[in-house]
Amino acid sequence: MSKYKLTYFNFTARAEPIRFLLSYLGEDFEDNRFEREQWPAIKPGMPFGQVPVLEVDGKVLNQSVPICRYLAKKAGLAGQDEWESLLIDIAVDNVFEIRQEIMKNYHDPDEEARNKKKEILVKESIPYYLERFEKTVSENGGYFVNGKLSWADIYFVAILDHLKSVIDVDMVEGRPNLGKLKQKVLDIPQIKSWIAKRPGPIF
Repeated sequence: MSKYKLTYFNFTARAEPIRFLLSYLGEDFEDNRFEREQWPAIKPGMPFGQVPVLEVDGKVLNQSVPICRYLAKKAGLAGQDEWESLLIDIAVDNVFEIRQEIMKNYHDPDEEARNKKKEILVKESIPYYLERFEKTVSENGGYFVNGKLSWADIYFVAILDHLKSVIDVDMVEGRPNLGKLKQKVLDIPQIKSWIAKRPGPIF
């Protein structure tokens, strides 16, 4: 059995899909968290100066999305063939794109530019993406791909609380298919158990 150690800030964000997938796998992982003020001391020791990182049997891995894909393959959630895997990867990248837009705006040091961009995000970009996600889930039996649970569904649901805390928008409000998908993922026993015990703030 592999030994896992996940290192990240003491909140959800980019690490939460990894935590969801490790929990789904039933892995008793080390959730190594640190506070923001500790980051300058920790950063030089991280690959490419970034987190999250996942240590698997002492081997240090960076880049959250490939880590998720690796865990998803172990969990049987990465597609039954190359085509299904491609569709899942596309769904994840679409979710990742709107997440990146939101976070890029959040970290913009120019307050005036940030406020203008936020208005565009709330009125245009977020609805554009979420309406398409809603349609995709509606057409695929309540999931992102082929009517069954994949890591695209887990990835999407895992970042929702964090995005809401950043931009104060409920991504699934008024979108019944996405709302049902969120609940299905949160009702998975292993994930439900993780949420009940997870420490720290959302952001």
